[in-house]
Amino acid sequence: MPSRLFRSAVVAALVIAFISGCGKSGPAQPAQMPAAEVGVVTAKAQAVPLTQDLVGRLSATRSADVRARVAGVLQKRVYTEGSDVKEGQVLFEIDPAPLRAAYNAQAANLVAAQATYTNNHVAAERTRSVAGKGLLSKTDLDNAQAAERTAAAAVQQAQANVDSAKISLGYASVTAPISGRAGQQQVTEGALVGQGDATLLTTISQIDPIYANFSQAVGDLDQLRRAQSTGDISLEQPNKAKVELTLPDGTPYGQPGTLDFSDIAVDAATGAVSLRGIVPNPDHILLPGMYISVRVTFGELKHAYLVQQAAVLRDAKGPYVFVVGSDGKVAQKRITASTQQGEYWVVTDGIADGDQIVVSGVQKVRPDAPAKAVPWSPNGDNNAKPQQAPAQPAAGKH
Repeated sequence: MPSRLFRSAVVAALVIAFISGCGKSGPAQPAQMPAAEVGVVTAKAQAVPLTQDLVGRLSATRSADVRARVAGVLQKRVYTEGSDVKEGQVLFEIDPAPLRAAYNAQAANLVAAQATYTNNHVAAERTRSVAGKGLLSKTDLDNAQAAERTAAAAVQQAQANVDSAKISLGYASVTAPISGRAGQQQVTEGALVGQGDATLLTTISQIDPIYANFSQAVGDLDQLRRAQSTGDISLEQPNKAKVELTLPDGTPYGQPGTLDFSDIAVDAATGAVSLRGIVPNPDHILLPGMYISVRVTFGELKHAYLVQQAAVLRDAKGPYVFVVGSDGKVAQKRITASTQQGEYWVVTDGIADGDQIVVSGVQKVRPDAPAKAVPWSPNGDNNAKPQQAPAQPAAGKH
């Protein structure tokens, strides 16, 4: 019995000693997480072209309706539909027979009027000669001179009628008023045209160069003007602003144009201002009525940053980026980024030269947490492609 009690006491003492030893060693320390490795680029301010992508529609620079200006039967279409024609080229022929007959009649009237004037002129000369000798009364002299003047006026009237008939006869050959591309024939041969109204025969459109019509919100224009007044940007003159087009299939159109018109009034329905660019179209790839994408370069931002899209995040307060500071910790910076250029955001405020902006690995970091900054590669996780001198990749830490 004593031996059993002795063994129990020994076991209890050992348990107490073990518990006391554990209490002296203190709680176990958790393992430290390694700093997240992130790809960064170094921000560097630069002059950035100020561009805006809009949607527009093409229209001909000149368009003219070809109409029958005299009444008659359409005899022949001379041009090929859809072909290019030159100014003054004959397009249609109207039966000239009635017009030629009318011209001949007026020409005959002119000859008769000239003969009458000749007779009256001879009689007036004779009367003046006799009256000068005092052998005729003043009334006879006045009557002879009046007949002469009336005959002269009749000659002028007949000449005007001849000219008018000649013009009408010329209208029997319908010519192109402008150079351009002639459209579809609207009236077939054998139809009576120009009877009561000027019948539409076809339309000619000049499409080289061609107009690109689009509009811009008046608020955006106000922002541009305010930024120009503060010196943040320099705006191009309207005839120097660059206009680039993208075709409906996404293919860039190879020949840029210029902005040549800006309306002075705001459309009350849309709150936008109408703008127009003029673009070369020698191959007639662009056609009136086409919808196209328009990129307009209005000027240049004097101090801005091109930041990869993958680096820009957004929440309820707006856009922001993560940067790795000199102490190796991550900081969140709010930025101003309202314009995109290709695969970049144009940042005008919120970052400074030398900031190491996190491009890849943004999902691994949080503010005030440590991070290992390494140079970002375009072939990294986001597969971004640099454009127009973006923020430079940062030097890695060794």
